[in-house]
Amino acid sequence: MSSTADSSAHSGEPEVRPLIVRRAVEFVLLFFGLPLACALLFPPFMIIPFLLVVAVICLIVLLRDRSFPRRCLWNAAAVRKDVARVLVIFLFGGAALAAAVLLFEPPGSFLRFVKRAPRTWALVMVLYPLLSVYPQELVLRAFLFHRYRALFPRPWLMVAASGGCFAFVHIVFWNWVAILLCLVGGVLFAWTYQRTKSLLMVGIEHALYGCLIFTVGLGSYFFHGTMRMAQRLAG
Repeated sequence: MSSTADSSAHSGEPEVRPLIVRRAVEFVLLFFGLPLACALLFPPFMIIPFLLVVAVICLIVLLRDRSFPRRCLWNAAAVRKDVARVLVIFLFGGAALAAAVLLFEPPGSFLRFVKRAPRTWALVMVLYPLLSVYPQELVLRAFLFHRYRALFPRPWLMVAASGGCFAFVHIVFWNWVAILLCLVGGVLFAWTYQRTKSLLMVGIEHALYGCLIFTVGLGSYFFHGTMRMAQRLAG
């Protein structure tokens, strides 16, 4: 009996191992190779359109996968349960970001975007969650968590992988401030998604920090994409 079980277990290994290898190669290419190629080859105005294309492809893959729980794409019920925790952490995180601008950025940086270009700032506040936040969360949370779960079987490993990838894809901005902030934010957002399995909840959290970054005076580190699009629309 044991020999039969052992042989069946061993016979299953060749089927599982190639899938793991394919997923690992795919993971590296998607979350490291593609962002690096985008940073090296694409002009800044192409970042948002490219992100949207990738997000649509990932969404199609998820919807065709019967094992993917589609409620994760929204899951408003989780917001009611977790929004208080998100807001409390945001109060401290937001205060830290504002203090960083006042302490380390050149004089006059605080709220400069709001004062100098209020119309463009207002457009960013609207466009950023729609065109940047939700597509990023779709790819780096829902898609990554589901498709590559076999690569990162422990929750903390998945959170670390998602946070690290979130930081690396921001290499397109070519500055260490964006990558460092996104590493911290990426781990926080991944933890929220791990807890809630709600893109709506993690999208709200991501949008809160992103909109605050543009508002308090750190938007220059994330200048490409949404800000350039908003500047063109504002005329």
